[in-house]
Parts: sequence; C-alpha cells; structure tokens
Amino acid sequence: MAVRLGVLAEIAGAELRGDPQILISKVATLQQAGPDEVSFLANTKYRRHLKKTAAAAVILRPEDAEYCSTALLLSDNPYLAYARVSRQLNPVPAFEPGCHVSAVVDTLASIDPSAFVGPCAVVGAGSRIGAGVYIGPGCIIEHDCVVADESRLVANVTLCHGTHVGERCLIHPGAVLGSDGFGLANDDGRWEKVPQTGRVRLGNDVEVGANTTIDRGALEDTVLEDGVKLDNLIQIAHNVIVGTNTAMASGVAVAGSTHIGRNCTLGGMVGLVGHLDIGDNVHFSGASMVTRSFSEPGYYSGNLPAMDNKQWRKAVARIRQLDEMAKRIQRLEKKVESVSTDQDG
Repeated sequence: MAVRLGVLAEIAGAELRGDPQILISKVATLQQAGPDEVSFLANTKYRRHLKKTAAAAVILRPEDAEYCSTALLLSDNPYLAYARVSRQLNPVPAFEPGCHVSAVVDTLASIDPSAFVGPCAVVGAGSRIGAGVYIGPGCIIEHDCVVADESRLVANVTLCHGTHVGERCLIHPGAVLGSDGFGLANDDGRWEKVPQTGRVRLGNDVEVGANTTIDRGALEDTVLEDGVKLDNLIQIAHNVIVGTNTAMASGVAVAGSTHIGRNCTLGGMVGLVGHLDIGDNVHFSGASMVTRSFSEPGYYSGNLPAMDNKQWRKAVARIRQLDEMAKRIQRLEKKVESVSTDQDG
C-alpha cells in the first residue's frame, strides 16, 4: 500500500519539507531504505548515515535537518512519528467475520456477528465476544469471560474463567490470563492449596506479550488499567494492580498484592517482592531487585553490575564483612573522640 508523503506528515503530526505527492510504500533503516521508503533518525549516533541514505524521506528532529538532503518530516519526537507512519503503512490484516468450522463455541456464549473465532479455538459458556474481536487459532476462552470490542488474541491465548479483557487490547501467542495465583497454606510441612476466587481484569488498549502470565486474584481481582504494556515472558502474581500507561520489559516478575502506579517503567528482569506500593512515575533500571516501597517519582536501580567471577567472590566476601567493619569503625571513632576530648582538656 502506497501513501502520499503529505498524508503521512498529517498522520505523524510532523512538518513536511518536500514534495507532498511522493508515494511511500514502506519503512526501512537509513542504510537500507530505497526511493519509495521512509526512514527515521531518533538517535544522533546514527546521524552519519543521513548523507548516504537513499530514502525518499526521513523523519527527524528539526536540529538534524541540515545533515539530510532528502524530503523531511520534522518532529520533536521522531520515534513516535515513525510509529504512526509505520502503522499507516502496515495496517493490521483484515479478517472475515465468523467462526471457523473447527472452532468449538458453547451454545450459551455470545459472539458478535462482526467477530472472528479461528481454527480450533474454544469459547466457553457465558463468555461474550464483542464487535470486531479477533480470536486467533488455538485460543481457549473458558466460561464467563469478556473480550470487549476490537481486541485481538493472536493465537494460543488462554483466558481462564471470568477474565475480562477491555477494548482494543492485543494479546500475543501463549499468554495465559486468569490462571490460579500461587496461594498455599502450610500444614506442618505439607502445602494445601488456597482457592483463588478473584479474576483478571484488563482495561482498554492493554498489550500483553507472548508467554506472559497474569494470575487471578485470591479474593479481589488482579487489575491492569488502561494503556498498560507488557513485554514477553512476564509474571504478574495474584492481586497485583498496575496503573495506567505503565510499561514492563521482558522478564519482569511482580509478586502478589503489589500495587504499581501510573506511568511507571520497569526494565528487563526487574523483580518486585510482594505487598509493595510503587507510586506514579517511578522507573526501575534493568535487573533491579525491589524489596521496599517507592512513593516518590524518580529513576531507581538496585543491583550490582556483572563482573569477573573472582572479583565477584571477593566483593561478596567484603559485603559479608560490612557489618563487622562498620562496628569496628564506630569503636575507632569513639576512641578518637575520647582522645581528642582528653587533649582539649
């Protein structure tokens, strides 16, 4: 699909410098782009590629315009503008409404006529599938679930009973929503299961990555509010609440009953222990181990960087000695203070 550059500029909210009639069919890197493709520069370390690019147009910041001789789309946020252009040039594939012959749909389920239920998918009793919803091949939707309008379950997604998915959500292959939380009571060394009677509720415009798991609540619901974005291979435990527009990278694990505020970001492999309160606009760098609540906005890190194994062993040995070292320093400080007092006297 080719789109005129002037139209793309309007969609991106960018200022156009160049011929608005140029037809653009694809997006590509600065190095690989051709005469019918648009590229972008979001990181100045790649500025050197601007002079040699064969792209028909480049999306970049106004201060980088002097380095490029192609048509330009000027934006203070080139990556956002690129995302809008790319969505226009790469629309979600259309589908024909209806249920595949191999799909299993309970007679008590409700499927909007504009929805699609793919091969080998299952929709349980009492579940409601909204307008324009795409249920991909192999998806399992147990009883009493809701998938609201225009949401898309790509393939092999499992929604356990009672799960509620909001509008325009995107759930990638292998994700499991509503599985039992890790609730166990100990009886003299023997574990007994605690029933998990809550649900999982997703707001609107939520994205859940491949093979990510979100546990149902033990009593109250596990909730992801509007605009939450989860990468692949994330674990969200029971009764967790994630605030609006918070994003998490791959490998994050959030233990039970932790509340995370709005507009937060969690880098890859961040771990949060249970029953924490994380405020709005809190950001954790990758591999941070979060063991206490953070109420103030800011950027936080909480782990030692990787190093040579021998150095690591020495560092760990020193860390184990820190408490004794601190006590020895306190004793020395008291002695020094005592000597100073005697001399002054």
